[in-house]
Parts: sequence; C-alpha cells; structure tokens
Amino acid sequence: MYLVGLTGGIAAGKSTVAKRWVEQGAAEIDADQLARDVVEPGTIGARRIREEFGEEVFRADGKLDRAKLGGIVFADAEKRKQLEAIVHPLVKAAARAEIDALPANTIAIYNVPLLVEASVDLPFDLVVTVEAPAKEQIERLKKFRGMSEIEATKRVASQANPAQRANAADIILNSNQELELLLKDADSLWLRIQREAFEKLSA
Repeated sequence: MYLVGLTGGIAAGKSTVAKRWVEQGAAEIDADQLARDVVEPGTIGARRIREEFGEEVFRADGKLDRAKLGGIVFADAEKRKQLEAIVHPLVKAAARAEIDALPANTIAIYNVPLLVEASVDLPFDLVVTVEAPAKEQIERLKKFRGMSEIEATKRVASQANPAQRANAADIILNSNQELELLLKDADSLWLRIQREAFEKLSA
C-alpha cells in the first residue's frame, strides 16, 4: 500500500484535493466522517462524551448535538482538550482498521485535518498539507458554512498553525489561487504519487 496523509487548515481545500485524487483512483479514508461515526448513539465515544459533557450536548433522538458541543469546546481550550482525548484515539483506531482492510495495491489518502494536533503517526509514505491564508479560510467559513466572523476565527485559531503543518508535511499545496490552478497542482502531485506507489509496490 502507498499511504498519503492529507491535511490542512479548515476550509483550506483538503476535500477538493481528496475528491480529485479519488476520481483518479485513490481510496479515501475521511477522518471527519470517522469522527462522526465514533460518537454515534450506542458507541463508547457517545457514552464518554455524555459522561464528560452531560446530557445537554445530545439531541432528543440520542444523537450528538455537534453545534452545541462545538460552541462549548471552541470557546474553552480545556474543554476542547477533554473532547480530543476522547475522540482522537477512537478515530485513530478506526482509521487504522479501514486502512488495514484495503487491498495491498491501494493508493490510500487519509484526509485528516488534525494530523498535527492528534499526533497521527500512521506509516505515511507522503504527507501533504493544503494551505490558504487565515483570512481566506475565515471568509470561506462565513460564505459556505454560515459561520459568524467570531466563530470562524475561533475555528481557525483552534487548529495547528501553517508552520506546524508545514513542518509535518513533505509537500505544501497552495489553495490561495484559482480552483483550476489548485487542481492542476494536485494533478501534478498525483503523477508523482502514482510513480512512487508503483516503485514501492513493485519492489
């Protein structure tokens, strides 16, 4: 297997790059989806969040009220750490299980926004970060996710900074450009990934 870690700040363009690579033959493991799965009703994650944060962060149907929980943890760094201590290990275990279940000749993309924050140490062959200026991230969050300026700023500030992600990455993709140019850069990098994967898997 050839495993790519794909990270980047919120609303920086990770999912756009991941989608492009899936169209070209990659298998994607989505950490955000796993983070939702591990707190579904009846899971260990849901039970531990209920114990830590109380019944008020759950809806009447038993599902986690992500907006309410987000309002709590993005306003309080200590609460966010408590939540991360619950969710990160569960997501990591779920990701490893998904990766292990893939065929040996797969090019797998682990789309993981919190690669740095969660200290993800999977056996990556390549780590890529997609970056945009914080101001652009905030504008995208306001435009596409309906967040207020304050809420969007808190979300961006809660993540690792670009330098920390760049430190952990082998490649930086710049998404502060036209979508067509970002996709062109992603396509060029995909050719490298295919070449390296072929060399590794045929060795």
